[in-house]
Amino acid sequence: MTEAALKEAKQPSEINLESGPDAGEHQTVGAPFHDNAKITVRNVDVFYADKQAVFDVSLDIGKNEVIAMIGPSGCGKSTFLRCLNRMNDTIDICRVTGSIKLEEKEILDTKIDVVPLRAEVGMVFQKPNPFPKSIYDNVAYGPRIHGLASRRSELDEIVETSLQKAGLWNEVKDRLHAPGTGLSGGQQQRLCIARTIAVSPEVILMDEPCSALDPIATAKIEELIAELSENFTIAIVTHSMQQAARVSNRTAYFHMGKLIEVNETEQVFTNPDHKLTEAYITGRFG
Repeated sequence: MTEAALKEAKQPSEINLESGPDAGEHQTVGAPFHDNAKITVRNVDVFYADKQAVFDVSLDIGKNEVIAMIGPSGCGKSTFLRCLNRMNDTIDICRVTGSIKLEEKEILDTKIDVVPLRAEVGMVFQKPNPFPKSIYDNVAYGPRIHGLASRRSELDEIVETSLQKAGLWNEVKDRLHAPGTGLSGGQQQRLCIARTIAVSPEVILMDEPCSALDPIATAKIEELIAELSENFTIAIVTHSMQQAARVSNRTAYFHMGKLIEVNETEQVFTNPDHKLTEAYITGRFG
């Protein structure tokens, strides 16, 4: 075996050895911080009972930016995303430490009411999950429970505006009282985005929002993300590096629970700062 081949053969084990949770101090490389931060994360650790899933993550998410989170399955990116609106509170054995601020508000404060927090920081899940209600009532549900409309005309306006922003209005305006579950998969996902928008969030979290969709529906969601970023801060977890490259301003690479690198998306995919990022991008593992 040549010296070059021997070196290549050794690389995967070297990568795993150097990146494990017992590898000592870890420093995220690149540009994890932002001058105009909407969300400020510092030294966040996440545990499931005695098992640590996320290690000492510090990251800023800028106002009106789209940040993509990528990495191998089980690397902690979705667990971290769920920290940003306390969704991990629904898991009894999950414990989160550190600091996460939505502007000046500490969202890990145990006194925080998570219901209004999840209106401010909405989430779109991996699989479309419309309520077993009409299209209209799916979108109107949040504004109703949060008291955002006092008259039916105001609620009608919120529903129409939200469906327009989600790129769905023209497709459903003549059947608003039909079941939301009767829509196609891509339409259902856009309905869920409209439902999230309807309560006027500041941040939208997306956890692999296109993984259950066909390429045409995926393209529509990606176009929508670009449009929404004009008014919202968006954090998206995706397994598709091509999707991350298309939709995001910055990309964060996670590996074995650690935030390895954050940089402008073009740099991450063309000239990454860390060899683990390069190894993942070039397909050597993951």
